[in-house]
Formats: sequence, structure tokens, C-alpha cells
Amino acid sequence: MNRTDRSTFASWWWTIDRTLIAAAVVLLVGGLVLSFAASPAVAERIGASDGFYFIKRHAVFFALALPVMFAVSFLSPRDVRRASLVVFAGSVVLLVAVLFFGQEVKGARRWINLFGFSVQPSEFVKPAFIVLTAWLFATRERRPEMPATLFAFLLLATVLGLLVAQPDIGQTILASAAWGAVFFVAGMSMWWIVGLGGVGVGGVWAAYTFVPHVHARINRFFEKQAGGGAGKKGGLMTADGYQAQQAHDSFLNGGWFGKGPGEGTVKRLLPDSHTDYVFAVIGEEFGLIMCGLVVAVFAWIVFRGLSHAAREEDSFVRYAIVGLVVLIGVQSGINIAVNLQLMPAKGMTLPFISYGGSSLLAIAFEMGALLALTRRRPQATRFAPPIQIERVGEPASMPA
Repeated sequence: MNRTDRSTFASWWWTIDRTLIAAAVVLLVGGLVLSFAASPAVAERIGASDGFYFIKRHAVFFALALPVMFAVSFLSPRDVRRASLVVFAGSVVLLVAVLFFGQEVKGARRWINLFGFSVQPSEFVKPAFIVLTAWLFATRERRPEMPATLFAFLLLATVLGLLVAQPDIGQTILASAAWGAVFFVAGMSMWWIVGLGGVGVGGVWAAYTFVPHVHARINRFFEKQAGGGAGKKGGLMTADGYQAQQAHDSFLNGGWFGKGPGEGTVKRLLPDSHTDYVFAVIGEEFGLIMCGLVVAVFAWIVFRGLSHAAREEDSFVRYAIVGLVVLIGVQSGINIAVNLQLMPAKGMTLPFISYGGSSLLAIAFEMGALLALTRRRPQATRFAPPIQIERVGEPASMPA
């Protein structure tokens, strides 16, 4: 392709941020490769007849996620907003349905069967919610007479209310952080920062006080940090404490360079080694250096996205980019911190890498939207010809 080619694909190729595409594809392919290391042990433990059960499913989700990401990246900012509205509406309907018809696991309803597949609507609602929030805050600047800020708060209350009702505290924190980042970039005053900070602290206190499993996880985490045992209750190690300890042992077992692909042993003791604790599998089989490279790729996505946002003139695009990269950065940071025992277990996947159809398809839509919004677009003011003023009886002046 050359720059004179006016086809749709050529236009996309010369305007897309190819380093962001490369980072996303590297992580997606890395997740597929890691499924060969982490999934067979899980399939064997649950008694699946096929040891490659999760690998095959991950390959199917991978094959669906790539086209979704590339298809969304072709959209214009307006079409990204429209697609987000459709995804948001469908996700809210499913979030309501989950409360009545969802599968209850460990006291929470987060999954619903849809056409034979288990779907987690909270994964899809996050990126759509952030894009719509960005549009509302941008609308506030263009049309001050509209109560756009009020609508943004109502949108936040709707999403958080549905997430807390499941309950899903991890996704609630993640959605709140991304919404707050968009509000901050849109010109949040110091009073709003203090007020919302107080509400956030109050929300954490309420979750700790009134949600039993949150209370237990936080207590076990601090007991372990104080040397009181790795998540033990009544002399027996709890499930999340057990997994946290095994994840810690995985990093120690792997060292700097890892045991080698397929040579890990601690992963066989991790029930969620293919989902929430896949980063521990990376540490055991590929070493701490590879873990650092994975972190660097996530950091590059965040840094590159914020660099685009800093140069963007369209307020909607700027706010949406910030919100989307915060979603990716905070979610990956929480997952990695849990694996390293730096915070209590949250039940949150590692974007692009962890097994899960909802997780992979949602992050594909999210990354596709980020790619679409960061594409180079001509600015009208940048390419407008100079205005020439001719006076009667005088020749037209030549442009400088």
C-alpha cells in the first residue's frame, strides 16, 4: 500500500496507531500460548474428558476477539459512540436479568446463560459506560444548557447500583475509578475531588461492613501481612488464601528466567491458574523478566493512549481515550497486585491474557474503540486555505 491509495483499508492502515495494535496482538497471542501452559492442569483437576478443553475454547474466543477488535477500530468517533450505546443498553438489560436468573457462585450472581454460553455482562458494560460518560461531559462544554453532568451521575448510579446488587465490588471499584478519571480530565473542581473522595472511602467502609466476603477477604489479607497465616480460618486455609500462597510460591519457583514452558508444578495447585492467577503461571514458567515485559506492554498501552489524549482537540475523543486506558491500566494493575499479594483477592481477570469469553470479547471491543479514537484525523482548521482579500483595482496577493 502507498499513501496515494484511497481504499478503506489503506486509509485505516495509514491513520491507525500500529504500536497499539502490536501491543494488543502480542498480549492476545501471549494469552493463547499461556492457555497451553495453564489450562490442562485445570481441565484435569475438574475431571474434563479432554485435557485441551479450555485451550480449544480459548482458541475460539481468540478467533472471535481479533475480528471484533479490528472491526471496531474502523469506526469513526461518532460510530464508536453509537456502538457503545447499543452495547450499554444490552448490557444493562442483562445485568438486570442476572439478578433474577443468573448463576449464583459463592453468594454472588454475575453470570447468565445466553444461547448456551455463560455471559458476564459486567465485562461489556464498562467500556460502553465510559464512552457514554465521555460524551456527556463533552456535551456539557458544547451545550451548557443541557444537564449533562446530572445525566453522567445518573449513569454512574445506575451502573454501580447494578454491580453492587450482584455483588461485584471489584468491578464497582474499576468502573468508579475510570469514571472519576474522565470527570477529572473534564475539569473536576477541588470540591468535587474532596466530595467524591469521601464518598469513595464511605463506599469501601460500607462494603467492608455489610458485605461478608469482602469483610473476610480484607481481614485475611491483613492477618497474613501481620504474620497471622495465609488466609487461615479455624486452622484451615481458605480458598483465596490458599491461591494467594500458591501464587507467591509460583514466583519463587520460577526465579528470574522461569522453569521453562510446560515445566511449572505449582500451577497444578492453583484452581484459577487459567483466569485470575495466570500472571503467577507466567512467573513460574517464564520468570520475573517475562513478567516485567508483560507489565511493560500494559504500561505502553496506557502511556501511548494518554499521549494521544494530550494532543487531541476533540473533547469527547480525549475524555474517552483517558477513560478506556484507565480501565485497562487499573484492571491489569489490580490483577497483578493480587497475584503478588499486594492487595486482597478481587476475582478480576488479566486483560487480553486470562481465559474467558466475556473477558476476551469485552477487551477486544474496548481496545478496538481505543484504536478507533486514536486514529489520526484531519482537523478542519489545520488544512483550511488562507483567506485572500482582494481590493478593487489591485491584484490578488500571493499566499506567503
